[in-house]
Amino acid sequence: QVQLVESGGGLVQAGGSLRLACAASGRTISSYSMGWFRQAPGKEREFVAAISWSGGATSYHGSVKGRFTISRDNAKNTVYLQMNSLKPEDTAVYFCATGSRRGAMVLTTASADYWGQGTQVTVSS
Repeated sequence: QVQLVESGGGLVQAGGSLRLACAASGRTISSYSMGWFRQAPGKEREFVAAISWSGGATSYHGSVKGRFTISRDNAKNTVYLQMNSLKPEDTAVYFCATGSRRGAMVLTTASADYWGQGTQVTVSS
């Protein structure tokens, strides 16, 4: 059974940084695309960042481009999201997700097959 466990969330002041991690078990992620999504209260879950299964391509939502960086460490079966210059509007529960084996990047919720339980990120002004 595939499990994804996010960690690294917390409370940070605007302008600060956090690094989220998503540790996978039950699946070797080296052949799978991975993505990060977030959901704020009262809003739909939205795409944040994605990385291809090879690690050679990344994609970001326009609102986080230049501030967030997605990366993967296949040896640790873990995907990361480095978040810098955080803003109050980045406050949300952040989820990681896997896509299909050697498939397209996880750019939409519909393209994800497994999800983590989420980690809360709160940015104070």
